Amino acid sequence: MADDAIIEVRNVSKHFGGLVAVDDCSLSVRRGSITGLIGPNGAGKSTLFNIVAGTLAPDSGTIVFNGEDITGWKPHQLFSRGLLRTFQIAHEFSHLTAVENLMVVPPQPGESLWKMWTSPREVKLGEAKVRKRALEVIEFLGLGHVRDVPAGNLSGGQKKLLELGRTMMVEAKMVLLDEVAAGVNRTLLQDLAHNIERANKELGYTFFVIEHDMDLIARLCDPVIVMAQGTVIAEGPIAELRQDPRIIEAYFGAAVEAAE
Repeated sequence: MADDAIIEVRNVSKHFGGLVAVDDCSLSVRRGSITGLIGPNGAGKSTLFNIVAGTLAPDSGTIVFNGEDITGWKPHQLFSRGLLRTFQIAHEFSHLTAVENLMVVPPQPGESLWKMWTSPREVKLGEAKVRKRALEVIEFLGLGHVRDVPAGNLSGGQKKLLELGRTMMVEAKMVLLDEVAAGVNRTLLQDLAHNIERANKELGYTFFVIEHDMDLIARLCDPVIVMAQGTVIAEGPIAELRQDPRIIEAYFGAAVEAAE
């Protein structure tokens, strides 16, 4: 594994009954990169993401984040370390406004009943600081015009941007992005891609991206890791992978067959 890896997956396996979803899989994600993860349906990508994100425990193998063994850790423990995951379907608080959705993410003094009684000024200042940060993030993402709109009324692309914004409220070190293009129109997808690039370059976020949109993968990701049948079969720039007969057979060929 690379010395500059922020995530290392070491010989991880996961079975569901007789089905082998992840099979002795090893890979690493370089710190500061936008690394893609592609493969045909059933390749084990989402299962591997769930293991890294703490929503599934592996049957065997090890996950290392920032040099620390996090195997079997729960999502809230990983959250506190700066490892976050977004989902294919955005999860927003539909009745809260866009800015309020961001404000619920970081811990606040007002969450403590004792603090509310004994330190009301501290609570008020804490809330003001969180709101200021939320407004900065909203503007960064180009959502200022919908900041007071209930999140349930936002478009699919705006909800995806809002999910990205949640990660920015806690200064994540690494973000797992699960099919960010799903349900997003092409115009907003360009905005989303631009903001992922900005968060990577300007804020230093590392991204690990599952995606079926090859144009988006080609724009954002280097390197790209290819999974098939539960394990890694190749890694490199997408332009090279497109020419690899193994990848054409395992992924691109499968995509063509599905379209026919």
